[in-house]
Amino acid sequence: MKWEGISEFVYVAEYESFTQAAKELGISIAQVSRQVSALEKRLNIKLFYRTTRKISLTEEGQVFYQHCRAVLDGLDAAEQAVSTLQSKPQGRIKLTAPVTFGEQQLLPLINDFMLQYPDIEVTAFLSNQKIDLVKGGYDLAVRIGRLRDSTMMVKKLGYRTSYVCASPDYIDEFGVPQTLADLSQHNCLLGSVDYWHFKEGSADRNIRVSGRVQYNSGYGLVDAALKGLGIVQLPDYYVQKYLESGELVSFLDDYREPEEGIWAVYPQNRHPLPKVKVLLQHLQQNLPL
Repeated sequence: MKWEGISEFVYVAEYESFTQAAKELGISIAQVSRQVSALEKRLNIKLFYRTTRKISLTEEGQVFYQHCRAVLDGLDAAEQAVSTLQSKPQGRIKLTAPVTFGEQQLLPLINDFMLQYPDIEVTAFLSNQKIDLVKGGYDLAVRIGRLRDSTMMVKKLGYRTSYVCASPDYIDEFGVPQTLADLSQHNCLLGSVDYWHFKEGSADRNIRVSGRVQYNSGYGLVDAALKGLGIVQLPDYYVQKYLESGELVSFLDDYREPEEGIWAVYPQNRHPLPKVKVLLQHLQQNLPL
């Protein structure tokens, strides 16, 4: 009796939606609503503010949610711990990662991983937006670069390197910049910001650049560079194969920013379950370190 409605309450709290909670739990919306209402009646408190547009937790609901989430996490961990004594790691892993890195690097590695562990299911949501892991019910996020959220547990998986490069045709016509100041004389292919990151001695430098092209697409910028439209700064997974083939040439290497970390991030109150641990081990073994 005490457990009735707890899962339904937690899912509604995390998705802020009775409809989505019902979908995730595989039950009807009416059943979710009945269970939450019965839970509120049993506790004699109001857990949610409900309007036609939004559902949000009351102050009492927030307190109750934190305790319920911890209990469900403990049950998941206990269930997984027992299952791993009897079989290979199993269950669903829900993760999020940046879009291009996820498409080019992460998902192929996860596909290899799933061939090794047929009892594991993976749901991956690729987004360049920072996602609330707890509310979304994620097991982990893969993030790149400097981390600012000190409330999360972190494990380093690998690194990425950015290159400044251009096509041989562009170099033949306009030459190679020898210093950071020389970039002002060149057509630079811009991404979502109008500056590039460098390291000059021990100092971090953000150099403002300009040019005829500004895309929020790494693929579009690579294509522009290959066609001789200008100079580009992009991570290795965009340009590595073109550098190796000679279709792009790297320069200003002495000013290259140190490698950026690739991190697995997960909430402090959730120790990685065995299924997540084996995935993290797989990524650490196959991403460049």
